[in-house]
Amino acid sequence: MDPLAKAAALCATLAALSAAAERGSLPRAVSPQASETGGVDDALSSACPAGTLPDGNACVPVPEQAAGAEELSAEQNTHRDRLGRWVVYEQIPRRPERPADYRAYRYPVPLRDGQRFVSSGYDLHLPSASQRRGAHLKAVGHGGIDISQARGTEVRIVDLEHQVGDAEVVLSGELFGNSVVTRHAVREGGQLREYLVIYGHLDGQAPGLRAGMNLREGSLVGFVGDSGSPGDVHLHLEVRRVRDGVAVKGLAPRQLVHNARTVVCDPRNVLPLLNATRTP
Repeated sequence: MDPLAKAAALCATLAALSAAAERGSLPRAVSPQASETGGVDDALSSACPAGTLPDGNACVPVPEQAAGAEELSAEQNTHRDRLGRWVVYEQIPRRPERPADYRAYRYPVPLRDGQRFVSSGYDLHLPSASQRRGAHLKAVGHGGIDISQARGTEVRIVDLEHQVGDAEVVLSGELFGNSVVTRHAVREGGQLREYLVIYGHLDGQAPGLRAGMNLREGSLVGFVGDSGSPGDVHLHLEVRRVRDGVAVKGLAPRQLVHNARTVVCDPRNVLPLLNATRTP
């Protein structure tokens, strides 16, 4: 099948998925008791293997060729850790055509007008001496974005660019303080690649949130706080691409951020642009 026909098939599949969700024919997780803050009432249960999407009671293969981002390339970098040892790691830097301005993107929390929005950005592509260090920091460098917001601000999931299907909760528990980790399938380089999004230092997770749930865009995952970073209220947002052949289910929390299993990625590569047209 030619690429245009396959792209059309993908659109038909996604349309069928959307219609099935509206009819309520998709398998649903046991719904927790409703709360005043909303939460995971619209979570879907995980039912289909990688490379497929649910359509009613069937798992429909995703076409192999369809519109999506080009393959992102990982690069090697090094820095000295707090003990003075050289650490070698891989990281995926911001693609040059992606805006450098952090305010050009949509985030799981609203922007704060008139204030510094990102208190600490991604810097693992920089030389060792230019990476973040501090007397109260356990690690050198920063593989995510620290977003300033008021304690208790709702953190709601956003779909990544070229995402296929819903996101799946991989972890709801301890990682960077109270944390939630979601897994996203992203069309990249003519195939589906898996990405993890980490929401760290939460005041708490959304009521009833648990691993295995699939969440649509806008679902509540937690609340901004300072767990694991007392006195520094913010959301730590980190993106990592899962290495080929790695199954994230069953990994211990710290293994999710181990360089041998996932590669840290500048979040600006996959976050949705603020002014981009959103597909229904």
